[in-house]
Amino acid sequence: MAVEVWGKTDIGLKRDINQDSILVDTKLSLFVVADGMGGHRGGEVASAMAVESAQEIVEQKLGAKGPVSPRDIVRSIYREASRKIFLKSTRDNPELMGMGTTMVIAFCYNNKIYLGNVGDSRAYLFKESNLWQITEDHSLVNEQIRAGIIRPDDQDAVSGRNVITRSVGFEEEVVVDIVERDFTPGEIYLLCSDGLSGMVSNEKIANICRDNTPQKIVEKCIDLAKEAGGDDNISVIVIKAN
Repeated sequence: MAVEVWGKTDIGLKRDINQDSILVDTKLSLFVVADGMGGHRGGEVASAMAVESAQEIVEQKLGAKGPVSPRDIVRSIYREASRKIFLKSTRDNPELMGMGTTMVIAFCYNNKIYLGNVGDSRAYLFKESNLWQITEDHSLVNEQIRAGIIRPDDQDAVSGRNVITRSVGFEEEVVVDIVERDFTPGEIYLLCSDGLSGMVSNEKIANICRDNTPQKIVEKCIDLAKEAGGDDNISVIVIKAN
C-alpha cells in the first residue's frame, strides 16, 4: 500500500522556542508528533529524545530476525523513550528534572496502522467527510469529563485544562494506549500537538479536511491555529493511504 505524508512544525506566535518535535520517516512508515514540557529547554530536549528513540527502536526491531509484532514495537518505543528521558533528567542533567513529553505515533505495517498515544497530542481519522478523534487525551479536563464532573461543552472554561496526567519521561515507566486499525485507500489520519487541537475545534479541523487536498491540510491547520492566537507551538502530520 502506498502512503503519502505531509508534516510541519511551527513555533506559533507567542513562544520563544519550539518544544515540539516531529518525525516523517516514509522508509520505516513511522510518523511522530511529540510536544515537550519542562523549563531550561527541557521540553525541547524531551520531545527530541522521544522522536529519536522511536526511530531507533523501529529500525532495530525491523532489522532483527524473527517475526514482527507491531504492537510490541509501539510498546517498546514508549518504554525506551520514557526510560531515556527520565534517566537524563534525574542522573545525567538534573537541571532538566521534571521534563517530559506527549507523544502520538502512527506506525504502518502490512496494511494496518498502529496508533500509540501518551498525553494530549492527538490522532484523528478523516473518512467519508467525517472526522473522528481516535486517541483519548490523558488530561485533567478529560478525566473530569469522564467522571461526569464537567460537561464536554464546558471544558474551555476549566482552569488548568492544559494539565496532562500522563507523559513520556516524567516517570521511568509509562503506559501507552494502542489502537490498531485496517488502513484502507482514501483514509486520512491527522496527528497533531495541542497547539492545533487546543486552538481549533474539531468541527473546524473537519472543515479543513473537507475543503482541501491532503497536502494543503497541514498548512491550513497551522494558519488557522495562528489566526486563533497561536498561543502554543503547532505540529501537524497528515497521512493518506492510496
